[in-house]
Amino acid sequence: MTRTASERAAALPILTYHNIAHAPRDIRRWRSLYVGPAAFARQMWLLRQFGYRGLSMSDAMPYLQGERSGRVAVVTLDDGYADNLESALPILQRHGFSATCYVVSGSIGRYNEWDDERLGVRKPLMSVQQLRDWRHGGMEVGAHTVSHPRLTQCSDAQLRDEIRGSKATLEDRLGVPVTQFCYPYGDADDRVAGAVREAGFAAATTTRRGRAVAGMDLWQLPRVQIARHHLLPQFAMRVMSGYEDRRA
Repeated sequence: MTRTASERAAALPILTYHNIAHAPRDIRRWRSLYVGPAAFARQMWLLRQFGYRGLSMSDAMPYLQGERSGRVAVVTLDDGYADNLESALPILQRHGFSATCYVVSGSIGRYNEWDDERLGVRKPLMSVQQLRDWRHGGMEVGAHTVSHPRLTQCSDAQLRDEIRGSKATLEDRLGVPVTQFCYPYGDADDRVAGAVREAGFAAATTTRRGRAVAGMDLWQLPRVQIARHHLLPQFAMRVMSGYEDRRA
């Protein structure tokens, strides 16, 4: 995708994280899903040093809608792991950042039931109280379906249950509107995105590579994956240059 100089300057990186923790030594697959707390702290420090503000999806909406401009990076964490509260929250607060954690509503307080056998590890997910603590810490909770399915493989009825159901459960448990959505596995098409929009979500994120710019489809936003093996210069290149845009 070719962008003008002004679009590149206004690009918003939406960062994707999963676990903010050290990868267990016996895990051989998908170790990239883990970013250590020290590495995460260095990354947030670098953003601040370069004048970026770390924002949640809702806080970033005026930028995504073209109503405001500035140097911002959106911080998102998928699935709702307990280590997000334990390790990421204090680092984010230290820099005055906010972030969005996308939660699988049917697994609150449990573990990653959708991929624990494939990964070979059960990773604890935040309880309702921990999600409230996350929110009280200045962060946002978004929806990530009820059971983490591949949505393009769902019937229309299943789509409604997964998308609307996750929103309803989280709003009931937390007592606040839930307006942000993330597609499990990044699996979305126009039918799925339409169902998310009709459910009342203000925006939704995919795993498609690239940085967002104002005017993009708010329900199919790209993100920048941050993995365990990314050193600080690689992080900076992905976030602050057109590297990811060229791979969109």
